[in-house]
Amino acid sequence: MKSLKMIAIIMIVMFTVIGCGQADGPKTPKEVFQPDWYGIQDNVDYVFSYGKAEKRSEDMAFEAAKANAYLEAAQYVKSHVKGMIKNYMEEAGVDNPQITALTSKVVKVVSDAKFSNTMISQRKSYVAENGYLSFVRLSLPKAEINKNMLNQIKNEEALYNQFKSSQAFKELDNELAK
Repeated sequence: MKSLKMIAIIMIVMFTVIGCGQADGPKTPKEVFQPDWYGIQDNVDYVFSYGKAEKRSEDMAFEAAKANAYLEAAQYVKSHVKGMIKNYMEEAGVDNPQITALTSKVVKVVSDAKFSNTMISQRKSYVAENGYLSFVRLSLPKAEINKNMLNQIKNEEALYNQFKSSQAFKELDNELAK
């Protein structure tokens, strides 16, 4: 009888411990780590672009992060975007038709920019689970960006004026040919 009471007490204690265990509640997303300077524009004379990368080698992680920062900067200056969306639906079968639907979306972004007087103003690498995680801040002088944009506008205006003058010469040649 004593052993039966002892087994009952042990069972009650086990059920209490199991029942009072912490239940898995909804999991909250974890914040992605980044340095405190990452993503901040705090100097009016520079435009900052940022890059990060994780690689097995610290040097490769740094180079990839730098390339990502340059890519981000180039996308601000000049980007060519092409996109396509295709919707496809097919029905096959007689008694029990089966419908197959497919939607695909393709976006291609090609950036084109030339930079000078850029410098890496911040660089930090951390040891990560799969190697190294590197962050880079690339500084681009606003004066240089403005100068490049002005030159680009002038070049496009010159090309347009050249096109207009060649059109006028064609019209003149057509009139003379008559």
